[in-house]
Amino acid sequence: MEVEVKFEREDISGVVAVGSYLFDAARRMGIEVEAECERRGECDSCAMRIKEGGDSLSEITKAETEHLTAKRRKNGERLACQVKFERTGEVAIMTTKKKEEEKPAAEEKYEAYRKEFEDMPLEKKIADLVHLEAVTLSETFSFVLNSPSMIVGKIMDVMAEFGLKMEDDAKKATRPNEHNADVKAEENGNSENSQASPTNKKSDKKVKDVE
Repeated sequence: MEVEVKFEREDISGVVAVGSYLFDAARRMGIEVEAECERRGECDSCAMRIKEGGDSLSEITKAETEHLTAKRRKNGERLACQVKFERTGEVAIMTTKKKEEEKPAAEEKYEAYRKEFEDMPLEKKIADLVHLEAVTLSETFSFVLNSPSMIVGKIMDVMAEFGLKMEDDAKKATRPNEHNADVKAEENGNSENSQASPTNKKSDKKVKDVE
């Protein structure tokens, strides 16, 4: 099932699958969406106004009630990271204007250091790299390379498992709690259906005695 979506400010239209988040749909269509809280529903940077087709979207989440005033919600504003397309239909969306903000202080410091680093003599550059724990990083790689193959294999297995867990945790962290509950219920239902009925050991014994 699909939903027809139109972003009016950008004059971009497209079709997205039911179950997709508004945030992802916008990104796929080339629309830049701010996410100051990394999609955790802890700010209003990804807010958009739904002009038409609100009935095709998921219900208001707790995060939206906390970060959008009643007036904004009445005006049709939603958090793109919290909204899912749940039913087919046509949805018209108005994105918010990008705020012209000054570069963060950390970014300015980075730019200043980068320019200073370019003008440094080679000896000074090397000294700074050592100061930035380049030696520690080198020692870590040396330990892995000089370890027995069995240990290296175990390290790689642990890293792979850890990476999968991080990916799964990241998905859960960016999914509204209301939607996590639905997914958990669905997984529990599938688990119960997949369980086979227990074997009747007494019945099997009787059949064996008769034989």
